Amino acid sequence: MVNTFLAHDLLWGMTPALLPADAPEWAIESISAGQPVVVRRALSASGHIAVGVRGRLREQRYATVMRVDSVKRCVRPEELCHAVIARDLPVTRALHQLRPMLDGCGWVWGVSGSAGFELASGFAALHEGSDLDLILRTPQPLARAGARQLLRILDTAECAVDLQLQTPFGAVALREWAGSARRVLLKNAREACLVTDPWNPQEHAA
Repeated sequence: MVNTFLAHDLLWGMTPALLPADAPEWAIESISAGQPVVVRRALSASGHIAVGVRGRLREQRYATVMRVDSVKRCVRPEELCHAVIARDLPVTRALHQLRPMLDGCGWVWGVSGSAGFELASGFAALHEGSDLDLILRTPQPLARAGARQLLRILDTAECAVDLQLQTPFGAVALREWAGSARRVLLKNAREACLVTDPWNPQEHAA
């Protein structure tokens, strides 16, 4: 399988035997239960992909790598836009409220974080205080005025919404791009750096 995975993709195929010998017991339990791992934004050796294992508790996050040829299934955030969580929670109500606007925004969007994990896997990951994590694939620039308009809509939701703009050169938080600071934090597999234009390739090559 060619390594074309993106940050926030959920992957199945990891087994307890593939985890490092020093993996915590809770990580072994999560993988044994059939949970997917999530692709991390980090460098990895050829034939491997950086992934993270989720535990039941918020602080239970384990970073490791997975062989690309071990991947059996991949679900991307944009495949979860219209999936439904049966539980009635602030996150699920917020997603239902925002879905029509996101569908009509002209960009590809997706659900990540705990909501994406539960939508894709069926394993309970959400609670009453959970945020709604979203991504917006923005191969072309999103004007800062447009970002502010989008943020105003997201801030009407019943729970806190954290949306990441996925540019060709990394991810930037919508809330930062909509703010007044001249430079914003762009995160990619190599580094996190302050930039004035997340879509400018010359700025990242400097």
